[in-house]
Amino acid sequence: MLMRRAVRTVAAALLLGLSRGECPNYSSHSQQQHEPLSAGAYALSYMRPDPACRTFNSSGVEDIIARLKGEIFDPDLNRLFENTFPNTLDTAIKWRGVAANNTAEELCFVITGDINAMWIRDSADQIAPYKPAMTNATDDIASLFRGVINMQARYLVISPYCNAFHPPPESGMNPDINTHPYQVTPPYDKKIVFTCNFELDDFAAFLQVGHDYYNATGDVDFFGKFQWIYAIQSIMSASKALKQPTYGPDGEWVKPEYTFQSETFTASGTLGNHGIGNPVNYTGLIRSPFRPSDDAATYDFSIPANMMMAVYLESNANIMERLPNAPAGLTQEMRDMAAEIREAVKTWGTVKAPNGKRVFAYEVDGYGGQNLMDDANVPSLLSAPFLGYLDKSDEIYQNTRSLILSRSNPFWCQGPVISGIGSPHVQPGATWPMSNIIRIMTTDDDVEIKTNIKMVLSSTAGLGLIHESINSFDEKRWSRQW
Repeated sequence: MLMRRAVRTVAAALLLGLSRGECPNYSSHSQQQHEPLSAGAYALSYMRPDPACRTFNSSGVEDIIARLKGEIFDPDLNRLFENTFPNTLDTAIKWRGVAANNTAEELCFVITGDINAMWIRDSADQIAPYKPAMTNATDDIASLFRGVINMQARYLVISPYCNAFHPPPESGMNPDINTHPYQVTPPYDKKIVFTCNFELDDFAAFLQVGHDYYNATGDVDFFGKFQWIYAIQSIMSASKALKQPTYGPDGEWVKPEYTFQSETFTASGTLGNHGIGNPVNYTGLIRSPFRPSDDAATYDFSIPANMMMAVYLESNANIMERLPNAPAGLTQEMRDMAAEIREAVKTWGTVKAPNGKRVFAYEVDGYGGQNLMDDANVPSLLSAPFLGYLDKSDEIYQNTRSLILSRSNPFWCQGPVISGIGSPHVQPGATWPMSNIIRIMTTDDDVEIKTNIKMVLSSTAGLGLIHESINSFDEKRWSRQW
């Protein structure tokens, strides 16, 4: 939900007589209404910080906001867009600069809202909505994308199995060291890593940012510089290790490359079986011991995460093949892995539902274990067309969609305020608006689109921000406003 820039912000603050100390703490600011309220029935708060307090200012993004004011005629919906679309730029671009050893290497540290750390997946998704403002490599948004790609590449080279990271030394920011007693292999540096829950969608998210930047700018030369190729090699090496089964051909236990144990109050906060997780068979899929929600998986082969990985391996292979300094064979390795994943999804991830129809499982283990559910967090089964894995008219997807948008999904939440998919990450009965938005993005049904827009719009408790989750019966009970 958030992002952007230090140097410009300081300059703007001096011009307007403001210092960073006078800017409100957005975590508190976003829990109260601020005028002017929208003129619609919901009287939604104005939530943008003063221009001098915004962490990055983009003329391209401001142009989009101004243009859509003339196209979104409902005043409440216009306010919701005005607040949420630029929120990452307004509040979450914690630092921008260059690498200490190469002043041409742009870096960008993006916090994930109310936590002073940069998640690989979150930061990719946070900047993704700004693709329409990026038309060439000289745009201010293009610089932001390059900074995120370079920052993520550094992290993935250092600790590919970790998911959230501290600000880089170049920023001069003090890291909030996570003192929680994790036992993780391979070991990591706590001064660099914030948390080390391995989630396959982090790899896919890094590939997604590269895909977005390249398709918008055509700037292939960028990828041959700095650490992007090394990050791809790191991802490929870890992915191969995470394909290994629990037992070898002779039945001997295969020691896994990654394990995770934690002292926690929730079963989803650690991996069972002494940090190894449940056994898996060889399938061609890549393990994801943790879900996109940061919760431990039931079965390690996440079908949505593998779908996303296949899509973006294919698109990034098209970039790799154009680089004169690409390592021999790497492009083909990426394409081969993507093809193997797609075949494995057909073989292992497509199962028979209780109603007899073929659907995609959320997770499998290669032994016949299958988890029929969906979680709101993307990648999800609902998001498969949004990710580009298949067309929304696909028969198996439509069967799956019917299942997960019903009581057949244990995390389907329904109520008078909002109905949608929730997550075991929060209490039962809490819909995540993310699922309603993805539902909108994966249908051509006008009634379904309007109904879900209305539910998201009417469930902000007057704050005009989209919360992480909302109690389906009480809009004032929500989690994480920012």
